[in-house]
Amino acid sequence: MTLGYDHPAKMAQEYSVQLTFREQWLDERLKYNDYDGRIKYLTLTEASRVWMPDLFFSNEKEGHFHNIIMPNVYIRIHPQGSVLYSIRISLTLSCPMNLKLYPLDRQSCSLKMASYGWTTDDLIFLWKEGDPVQVVKNLHLPRFTLEKFYTDYCNSKTNTGAYSCLKVDLLFKREFSYYLIQIYIPCCMLVIVSWVSFWLDQSAVPARVSLGVTTLLTMATQTSGK
Repeated sequence: MTLGYDHPAKMAQEYSVQLTFREQWLDERLKYNDYDGRIKYLTLTEASRVWMPDLFFSNEKEGHFHNIIMPNVYIRIHPQGSVLYSIRISLTLSCPMNLKLYPLDRQSCSLKMASYGWTTDDLIFLWKEGDPVQVVKNLHLPRFTLEKFYTDYCNSKTNTGAYSCLKVDLLFKREFSYYLIQIYIPCCMLVIVSWVSFWLDQSAVPARVSLGVTTLLTMATQTSGK
C-alpha cells in the first residue's frame, strides 16, 4: 500500500493498494447433491460461468488484475449453493486530503464498493461478521503510518433507485521524523551558520557576503530538492 501524495506541490491525492478481494453469496440454482460427502466444493476459474454481483469500486482511478503465472482468481461452489469468489487486484483510488496541518497532518482514505446496476430491492451488500478486513502485519509505508481502519456502509439513493455500498476508512498519520531530519534540522543549522557573520569583523566584507550567499544558495537547493 502506498500513498501518492507526499508534498503540497504534488496534487495527485491518491493512494495505491494491492488486495485480495473476496465476496460470498447464496445461489440456490447451483445446489448439488454430495451423497458420499467427499466433495467439499467445486472450483471454477472463469467468472462468466456463474451469476455474480455487479460490484465496482466507486472511487477507483485505475486498476488491473494479476495474471502471473496463472490468473489469480477462483470460484468455489459448495453443495448448498454458497459461492465464494476470490481475486487479487491492484487499485489506484482517489483520496481527497486536508493539508492545513502539513506535515503534522492525518489523512483519512476510503475504499468504496458499491452495486452498479442492482438496487437494494435485488441486492444488498453486508460485511462479514468477525474480521472482514485484514491488513498485513508490520505494514511499513514510506512517509505514513496506518493508525487504524474501520468498516462502514455508504448506501446511496439516486433518481434510478437506492444502491448498496460498503466502505473501508483508512486513517494515516504522516511520519514527522522524515521532515525533521530532511527539512527542519538542516534549515535550523543553516540559520545558525548564517549568524556567524555577526561575529566577523565589519571590514571583512567578502567573508560576510560569501557566508550569506552560501547559506542562501544552500537553502534554495535544499528547498528545490524536495
